[in-house]
Amino acid sequence: MQQQTLKKPENAGYIQDIPKTPMRFIWYVSKPHKHWMIGGAFAVTLAVFMSTSIPYIFKSVIDTAQKVTAGTAETSDVWVWALMYPLAVGMMFLGWRVSGFTGMRWASRSGATSYKTLFAFLSRHSHGYFSDRFAGSLSSKVSHASEGVQSLCESFLWNYYSTILSMMVTVVYMWLSSPKIAALFTLLIFVLVPVNIMLARYRRPHVVRFSAQATKARGFAVDAITNMSTVRQFARMTEEQAEFNTHIDEMSRLNVKHWSISEWGLSLNNVIIVLFEACILFVAVQSWIADVISIGELVMITTLMVSIQGSLVFIGASMNSFVRRFADVQEGLSDILIPYEITDASEAQTLRITEGNIHWNGVSFEYGEQVVFSDFNLTIPKGQRVGLVGTSGAGKTTFVSLLLRQHDVGSGAIMIDGQNIAEVTQDSLREHIAVVPQEPMLFHRSIRENILYGKPDATEDELVEVAKKAQAHDFIMALPENYGTLVGERGVKLSGGQKQRVAIARAMLKNSRILVLDEATSALDSESEVAIQKALHELMEGKTVIAIAHRLSTLREMDRIIVLEQGKIVEDGTHESLTKSGGIYARLWEHQAGGFLTE
Repeated sequence: MQQQTLKKPENAGYIQDIPKTPMRFIWYVSKPHKHWMIGGAFAVTLAVFMSTSIPYIFKSVIDTAQKVTAGTAETSDVWVWALMYPLAVGMMFLGWRVSGFTGMRWASRSGATSYKTLFAFLSRHSHGYFSDRFAGSLSSKVSHASEGVQSLCESFLWNYYSTILSMMVTVVYMWLSSPKIAALFTLLIFVLVPVNIMLARYRRPHVVRFSAQATKARGFAVDAITNMSTVRQFARMTEEQAEFNTHIDEMSRLNVKHWSISEWGLSLNNVIIVLFEACILFVAVQSWIADVISIGELVMITTLMVSIQGSLVFIGASMNSFVRRFADVQEGLSDILIPYEITDASEAQTLRITEGNIHWNGVSFEYGEQVVFSDFNLTIPKGQRVGLVGTSGAGKTTFVSLLLRQHDVGSGAIMIDGQNIAEVTQDSLREHIAVVPQEPMLFHRSIRENILYGKPDATEDELVEVAKKAQAHDFIMALPENYGTLVGERGVKLSGGQKQRVAIARAMLKNSRILVLDEATSALDSESEVAIQKALHELMEGKTVIAIAHRLSTLREMDRIIVLEQGKIVEDGTHESLTKSGGIYARLWEHQAGGFLTE
């Protein structure tokens, strides 16, 4: 995997070379908490040893009692072994409780570290990565992988390790009484484990397909819920429900498929265990009749078989559970821990802006097989306000994406104050560029939190000041909770004009030297546009501005207008000069309908 370096939250260190395989990933996120794992393992060892020793205590009580009857032992000897029972039970309970307090911290904190690690890695992916995937599916994969890590940690400690240890102690106690019976029990284990491993391997691809389908169904549901207003506007509820039902039916079919394999495995386990236990019991009784083992040893062997029977029966179920959780972790890692499309250079510097000059030097860029820019050159001096105009597909949006380094150029360089943006950190680049998009995306948080996103440490006075400049203060104060009002998912509780003014206030608070207005007023009514124009004038003051607009009237006050056509600059000048030139811009201006550019 390509090396990456990310900072984990809360002093968690730096992420480098995160393992992509589930087992190595689990160990990776467990290492910071391994002292809890070691403590839990020690406690489980104590609990299992004491639990498995109880049949041996019973055996000693019975055999000693027989010796007392025969006159070869004292009654006090029986009391010694009898008192060993409550001691062993107490130690067993102590071990389990200690393992609970230590093991839960290992499992829980490993799961939390997994969440942090995967979210940190996910958040560094490129714009294109998120464009190609459902947000709901990505969220599910992070959750399932992290929950799978926690579940597997729990299973390792209290299922797999405890079962293996219990089997080993059982074999030792059986060997002390009868090597033949110990050999039969060992053979049972050597038969059960390979059979269940083969069944687990057979079941694994079915579980992976089920997990993928479950993620797909959840992603579809989130997508439909997010766009529920569109579903209702187009009266497509029936079709959406039918499509969702199709996904759920397929998920159910795959669930039954892998579950059936599990049940057949359990059935096979039952048959194998019954056959071997019958053989072990037959040999044990025959050995007692032949006076090879004592009555106490016969009781011990029988009790050991009963006590471990549950572990033997569900060894297949444990493996099936392991496979399912393993698949959840694997699915998440396989889609999240892929190499980044855009990375910082190994010695990337922090971008330092003193002027705000932008220079495109021989830039070429292809999107798929489509050439968008070829040897593109452009210089925007500091403080200049530039409008970008062009029909759909001319390259306006790509221009902004490349400036923000949401894609890397094929050749050439984009320079800001003499610094190649490919050689500075992405965060420092974007810190110096404020963007007001056509449809601002607000967090489902309060208006205060959304505005402060531009400068989290701003004072209340600064917050109110930018809200007033953005013509947002009055409508905010009319809301039930003023600046504490929750805006809903993506700002759904606010009108288009209100959302835009909040976005402008956020950009004002950020106060970057470079400002991008991506059709910031095209979705507004005339009254809202008038209110926002003043806010934009305040926002643009002293900044290098790049404004994309379909409503050409919003560009009249730009210092310069650039007309793009198929990724090339075909006209460059002021509004007045271009309208008089009789070129493309003049024709677009004449053909406007209601102030908008017609395609």
